[in-house]
Amino acid sequence: MEIYNQIQPLKNHLAKIKTENKRIGFVPTMGALHKGHITLINKSVAETDITVASIFVNPNQFNNISDLNKYPRTLDADIQMLLEAGCSIVFVPEVSEMYPVPDTRTFQFGILDEVMEGKFRPGHFNGVAQIVSKLFDIVEPDYAYFGEKDFQQLAVIKKMVTDYMPYLKTTIIGCPIVRESDGLAMSSRNMRLNPEQRNRAGFISEILLKAKEMAKNNSVVQVKEFVITSITTDAHFSLEYFEIVNTETFLPVDKFTFNRNIIACIAVIIGDIRLIDNITF
Repeated sequence: MEIYNQIQPLKNHLAKIKTENKRIGFVPTMGALHKGHITLINKSVAETDITVASIFVNPNQFNNISDLNKYPRTLDADIQMLLEAGCSIVFVPEVSEMYPVPDTRTFQFGILDEVMEGKFRPGHFNGVAQIVSKLFDIVEPDYAYFGEKDFQQLAVIKKMVTDYMPYLKTTIIGCPIVRESDGLAMSSRNMRLNPEQRNRAGFISEILLKAKEMAKNNSVVQVKEFVITSITTDAHFSLEYFEIVNTETFLPVDKFTFNRNIIACIAVIIGDIRLIDNITF
């Protein structure tokens, strides 16, 4: 496995690979890797000839400086996990390498900027688009793999490629959420949970599963009331949002029509740690 810290040497190496007609898979990460990330690497290794991963904690997508400072950083362990998973190339740049000058580009994502993550993390998706577009221009992957836990972000990246990078021939592939044994969606932020918080965090997925079951015989309003009450009456949690929306339009749904692109998305704060999850209906 080769490790690069600078853009131009990586681009030179990848240009040579492209002349050999090898398919390149790409998994961009912010490090603090877990089994969820490794499933993305595994899928890329299985489907492509060369797998590239990046590790970069992108300051432009944090609208909370405290969250940025507390974000877990486990580079040595990350490198070992990638090596064992069969990753071919790892790109680990410094902030000055990715942003030699401030990135002032703005991206418009319509309703995605206005609901759920877009509403509660203003500027977040613009920062995501800035870094992912830079990484795509560097790697020029044939396939790029993203986890569906960040379902709204996945939609943003697909829209970014379609609207802003039509020259890029990259297929965006969403991969299922990987969960802990108690159902908690795997996340780098889980590392920050103390034992009591970690013990309670599985309640999030438990509530989503109950909501999905309730949807068979209850209205959207009743399901939302159940989830909101369940979370807000638990002293461990603070609810940021719970929404039931169409997976394509991201508009709220007013009734359940099964097998018709419906997803429930939630953001919960436990202590000072923000966790998101979702479930399709």
